[in-house]
Amino acid sequence: MSNTLGIYIHIPFCASKCGYCDFNSCAGRDKLMPKYHNALLKHIRESAPQLEQYYTDTVYFGGGTPSYYGARRICDIFSALKSAALIYTTAEVTVEVNPDSVRRRELLLLRSEGVNRLSIGAQSANDDILKLIGRRHSWTQVVQAVRSARSAGFENLSLDLIYGLPSQTREDWAETLNRAIDLGPEHLSCYGLKLEPGTPMYAAYTGSPILPDDDEQADMYLYTCETLERFGYRQYEISNFARPGFRSRHNLKYWLLREYMGFGAGAHSCAGGVRYSYIKGLQQYISGIQNDETILDSCEEIGLLDRAAEYIMLGMRTTRGISAKEYYSIYRSDFAPLESVLEEFRFKGWAVLENERWHFTPAGFLLSNLLIGMLLDKQGEYKLSGNPWVQGTELLSRAGEQELPAGDEVFYKRRLSAVPDGGAG
Repeated sequence: MSNTLGIYIHIPFCASKCGYCDFNSCAGRDKLMPKYHNALLKHIRESAPQLEQYYTDTVYFGGGTPSYYGARRICDIFSALKSAALIYTTAEVTVEVNPDSVRRRELLLLRSEGVNRLSIGAQSANDDILKLIGRRHSWTQVVQAVRSARSAGFENLSLDLIYGLPSQTREDWAETLNRAIDLGPEHLSCYGLKLEPGTPMYAAYTGSPILPDDDEQADMYLYTCETLERFGYRQYEISNFARPGFRSRHNLKYWLLREYMGFGAGAHSCAGGVRYSYIKGLQQYISGIQNDETILDSCEEIGLLDRAAEYIMLGMRTTRGISAKEYYSIYRSDFAPLESVLEEFRFKGWAVLENERWHFTPAGFLLSNLLIGMLLDKQGEYKLSGNPWVQGTELLSRAGEQELPAGDEVFYKRRLSAVPDGGAG
């Protein structure tokens, strides 16, 4: 047995919902915590036969707000995992925390039980912006959370930050980024705001002039890449930067097509050639576990073509990128058609080839949805022309609504109408 596994535990409870959040989380349902906790523990114990087929090297408690759920409950779940799964003593064990719900005594408990990494939801150093987006904490509380974590023995800290927020200027973002760097975290996740339908901020700010436009947000992103590189944080994924040796090992599992299992309402898994998820509703999840009813929301086998598409989509999100050798090992097909597109990306300054691996530049990451869509279009048309056993299958993906820079529309149209290259590999 040599396969390794990542385990994700979903904690959906929050003190309140942020204005931008569309995650499977809820506020004001604390009375369900004990029942949810018992259901989660039962789910883990009953999954021991599946978990024992792997060595687990990462565990991630996400949400929601795990720190609001409480350190004692987190430790109970981790103890159940230790009994049900084969967890390395060197495993990366991460818990997401919010500055307003983290306490030093609870951090000491988490650290003593083997949690060794914290992801702190900081978002902004501007207290007015924090209030505007519905955060419950101040920047002072972020600073205190970092200090408490250090004093509790945590040597691996990550801060989550958001740029492109309402009324945020480039100077505001630069201040946030530099104050975050001053705190000395080992890892930084910097996400551009995306307004999701159904969230309060979507209704309030769609089309609003106080929201930074695409050019302003792009400028913030490029500033982020340049600044963090200068301070020793290497970019390894579109939104993630780390000091050497501190990349998120758990999140890398998603991007590098490794296996993982999720537990909790709405959690997703990908293991044994199958992708599946659980129902999102708390009551349905709890009753399903208690009454031994199905809790599956979706389940599908992962075909070879799906895997190859995921390899492109996820691999090109990282600075590790993709290679012809790996692509052939997954898909058993010629990489040349994709390479012809990547060569044109390189000409535009959107991609580079280093050590036989292709990856995007920061400018390419800004267009990643569109560029990855073009690669999938090329893969799809080549599949249809060169692989007779899948004739008639629809193309996997299309470019989204994102637009190319002015003057590049002709390039885009030419690539989509190009004649497929080569034959089956």
